[in-house]
Parts: sequence; structure tokens; C-alpha cells
Amino acid sequence: MAEPSGRPRTFVLLHGAWHGGWCWREVAAALGARGHRVTTPTQTGLGERRHLLSAQITPETFVADLVGHVEAEELSDIVLVGHSFGGIAISGAADRVPERIRHLVYLDSLILEDGQAPFDLVPPEVAAARRALAREQGAGIAIPPPPVASFGIPEDHPLAPWVARRLTPHPLGAYETPLRLRNPPGNGLPRTYIACTDPPYAPLERVWHWVRERPGWGWEEIATGHDAMVTAPEALARLLERIAETG
Repeated sequence: MAEPSGRPRTFVLLHGAWHGGWCWREVAAALGARGHRVTTPTQTGLGERRHLLSAQITPETFVADLVGHVEAEELSDIVLVGHSFGGIAISGAADRVPERIRHLVYLDSLILEDGQAPFDLVPPEVAAARRALAREQGAGIAIPPPPVASFGIPEDHPLAPWVARRLTPHPLGAYETPLRLRNPPGNGLPRTYIACTDPPYAPLERVWHWVRERPGWGWEEIATGHDAMVTAPEALARLLERIAETG
């Protein structure tokens, strides 16, 4: 077992689109071995909650999922990590329950301002392609998962088949509906953006520029693909642990 490093912290790790809490398996194990408490909730309609998929799911559903998890588990002083689409819900949680959060970590994630929808941030051709897939293959309510290679996972990676088996359709309404915030993203809390740089995830180019142009944001990079929790779990766990000690 790994030796504990620093003070034990509480980490809440939130997955992105098409994923579920399962994707954090290796990172959660690494952090747990170092003495930290870790939870990995799954959002409505995804992963083991895929049976709840519906046209009514929006970003607000995901915010309510996350806030409900934090309150039900009676968590406080948490390091709240949102990967990819999960960045939307952690911004919502920061808006609703800031007193429970120690540090926000946006892992190669989307960041929405009040009134923006996820499709507003991705290139128009990406949004159009995903809407077409939802019409053709997702009964008009869900976007089928893309190949694992699109998440920066090489096809010959030992965990690529494991990821492919577990990806589930993502609710279309969560992409099309605006997020509502009372405060700027992050709500003044300590916050760090981690960019996955090898290879970079092209749909996030606009978000990276947004973060780099604003004061108050920490910036870190990890030389792996978009699904860093799969391709570089030990390095990511160490980085999260270091960030947890900064504020």
C-alpha cells in the first residue's frame, strides 16, 4: 500500500459524457491507498443509472445529482473534480454549496457561464454531428458514445475494451439546455484547470483560452489524452493530491 502523503483529504470525482463513476477506478484506488476518502458518483441516465435516461435530463439534473450526493454523504472540505462534461456540474455545485468545497479541479473540462449551453462551446460541426447521431441512433434523446480513441485512449491500450464496454449514451438535453448560475464559474473558490495535452482534445480549445485569460485560475498540464483517469491514473492521483494541498 502506498504511504499517505500529507493530510488525508476528501475527493469527489465526477465523470464526463458517456462515462460513469466506474471510470475513476484506478485513480480512486491510488488516492485511497494514500489514506484519502474518495467518492465517485454517477449522474442520472449514465453508467449503472442508464435505465433513468430520458428527454428531461438537463445540466440542472446533473447539478442536483452532485449536490444531493455531497449532502447525503455529509461531505465537507472536499476537493471536487469534474472531468470533461463533469465541469458543468461542479460549477453548479460551487454556486449552490460553496461552503462544502475546499478546491475545484476542472480536468480537461467544459466551463459554462450563466445562460450558456454545452453546444454553445463546441465547434458548430461537432454539435451538428452529435444532434444527427441522436436523431439516427438515439431515439432523439441521447447521443451514442464515440470510439474510445476519441478520448485519447489508444486502441491497443489494455483498458480500451473495458472502457468501450461501459460507455453509455449521453442525454441530448444535457447538451442543449443552458446552465443557470448566480455567480461566475467557480464562485470565487480556489480552482485549478488541468489540461490533458497529449493529444489535446480539440473541442476544448475555446475553454483553454477562456481559462488562461482570467485571473484566479490555477493551471496545470498532464501529458496524456483526454481520459487521463484511464491512461495516467497514478500521475493524475499525484497531481490531484498536490493540488489538494494548495488551498
